[in-house]
Amino acid sequence: MKPYLTGHYTPHVDEVTAHDLRVEGTLPPELSGRLVRNGHNPKPGITPTHWFKGSGMVHGIRLRHGRAEWYRNRWVRTPALDGAPYMTDKGPDLTASTAGTHVIEHAGRLLALCESNFPFELTPDLETVGAYDFDGRLTDVMTAHPKHDPGTGELHFFSSSPFPPYLTYHVSSDKGELLHSEEVPGASASLKHDFAVTERYVVFMEGTVTFDHGETSGIPYAWKDEQPARIGVMPRGRGGAASIKWFGIEPGSMLHAANAYEDGPGRIVLEGPTVDRDGFQRSWNWWVGSPGRGAVPNSRSFNRQWVIDLPADTVREQTIDDLVIEFPTINENLAGRRHRYQYAISFPDDHGIGNFGVVKYDRTTGARLIRNVGDGQLPSEAVFVPSAQGTSEDDGYLLTVISNLHADASQLLVLDATDVTAAPVATVHLPRRVTAGIHGSWIDDQH
Repeated sequence: MKPYLTGHYTPHVDEVTAHDLRVEGTLPPELSGRLVRNGHNPKPGITPTHWFKGSGMVHGIRLRHGRAEWYRNRWVRTPALDGAPYMTDKGPDLTASTAGTHVIEHAGRLLALCESNFPFELTPDLETVGAYDFDGRLTDVMTAHPKHDPGTGELHFFSSSPFPPYLTYHVSSDKGELLHSEEVPGASASLKHDFAVTERYVVFMEGTVTFDHGETSGIPYAWKDEQPARIGVMPRGRGGAASIKWFGIEPGSMLHAANAYEDGPGRIVLEGPTVDRDGFQRSWNWWVGSPGRGAVPNSRSFNRQWVIDLPADTVREQTIDDLVIEFPTINENLAGRRHRYQYAISFPDDHGIGNFGVVKYDRTTGARLIRNVGDGQLPSEAVFVPSAQGTSEDDGYLLTVISNLHADASQLLVLDATDVTAAPVATVHLPRRVTAGIHGSWIDDQH
């Protein structure tokens, strides 16, 4: 049995809806909205060749007026769910998507994302509307990690491909209109899963993982020592791609950026968990279901920082923590701006020893708090929601769904973001164990 079909990752075989969920503690009144999380959940009888190829399933929890009104899970009903191939005699079918990586809201649309296809629009109740191409203006794929600018409401995203043009940058207005698209010169076939946007710049990461036509898992990428790792920095705005500068960095692969911001004129700080060659291979072994040495879902992924000095044409980089983490999050009101606090999920070590946990970093003091969730339990990506009367960056809540194998159940924990080790503010008991997934969002009713 493939590891991504067992344990915390055992797929659901059905879709359910449950109302009036039991709540311990008190749900803060400002939590009025939906927590929606995405992940891979192949249909019964289907064994994908790679974890990332499993069909997308979204899980939603509706909170309002101090109540947990409902939980529901739904497959994203793309053509691929019923077996439609990605490659056809006319080329790629951009609607044949797993739609299983992330889910966001933009301009009133709830979008399930997978970086090799069009987005798929969902209703507020998580039913599938269909593929969304920005009214015909998007003719390429869309990254699963677009960035909202908290100042302008714009959505920044990119299309990447193992073939030229390797990288295209897009901007959508806060109303959902695709404002402009432009090819980015100098890019390569390196895997580009995430990126960052500051107030004046767009920051791309090219790691040592690149296109490999010989990879048989269906995800055609592999670690290649000859692929240089680089950071590309370009000015924001129409025509900025022509001025991109590329900076060589140490070998590695960063799947998820925590944030980037400007730290003085022409100086940019970028942070995110990064793996080395051995860490990537161990994780890949798990993702493809290989019994290779040390196969675990996430290995040797350490928080790393790069300081890019544009005038000096230099990059200074360092590993800033020795804890194995992934799924970094921040207060998204500071996306692209200097942040103090960062959150993440910690993983057992390379040999599977230890528990999962929810982590809080204080980048000013260097403090690190860890909430170990306990044996047999796995937290989802911790989503930050600001408190209504908050005055500090960390005044708010972390929402994480805990999968408990011992009880075959799940709970939504509402944690006080100022102290993740304290007792939960509230616990919502879900009607079933929620399969481990990838990314999600808090969709506030005020949006």
